[in-house]
Amino acid sequence: MKRATVPTSDAISYAGYRFPPDVIGYAVWLYCRFPLNLRMVEKLLARGIELTYETVRRWSVRFGLGIARRIRSSALARGDTWHLDEVVVSLNGRKHWLWRAVDQHGAVLDGLVQRRRDKRAARRLMRKLLRKHDRAPRVTDKLGSYAAANQETGLNLEHRQHKGLNNRAENSHQPTRVREKVMRRFKSARPLQRFASIHAQVANLFMPCRYHSNTQQKRAVRTRAFAALERVTCAPMPGRFAA
Repeated sequence: MKRATVPTSDAISYAGYRFPPDVIGYAVWLYCRFPLNLRMVEKLLARGIELTYETVRRWSVRFGLGIARRIRSSALARGDTWHLDEVVVSLNGRKHWLWRAVDQHGAVLDGLVQRRRDKRAARRLMRKLLRKHDRAPRVTDKLGSYAAANQETGLNLEHRQHKGLNNRAENSHQPTRVREKVMRRFKSARPLQRFASIHAQVANLFMPCRYHSNTQQKRAVRTRAFAALERVTCAPMPGRFAA
């Protein structure tokens, strides 16, 4: 299947920044790809790169969502089965829910932070997914709100409710839990939504080879992922990291 091209008109500009694009792109990639806090990224940058963790935070806010959008626009078409699930997250002592959709291959389709776990919240997630993925998929989740939202919107999607079918979506919450621990909990809905949107697309880009892949195949997948990252960030990755 042919991969979509990234629109050149939507290119990321680093004009006005003191550091070169490869340093900015690499710092944002580290923060979005791995369970690292801002101070860890500051310490992991190469010798001679003197900056503060606050600079890394500003870079991730400024460029993260743009990189995620470009990864999404250049990605292959996703699968026709959506595994939906929600996980509770405490934000300043108030309960919120992170709703997430994953296809049958493990690629995260989207995530949405909401205050409720009901039919209305399920409807918002499903409509958001359908706007971005123009197809009528099979939906799997045991929560009754999805079935109610399906009927109310008249989408008539095939909905399967079985506990064992939803392991992929449940496993997709693990990076959120790890990052939550590293950051000592998210403070508000906006940083959580931004993290969920950016991390999902970067993780999709570097999704590991499945099943019986040898070392050469895994290395080829990694090389293609870094090449794609350079295209979407409009910045070369440092040579010692791209190999």
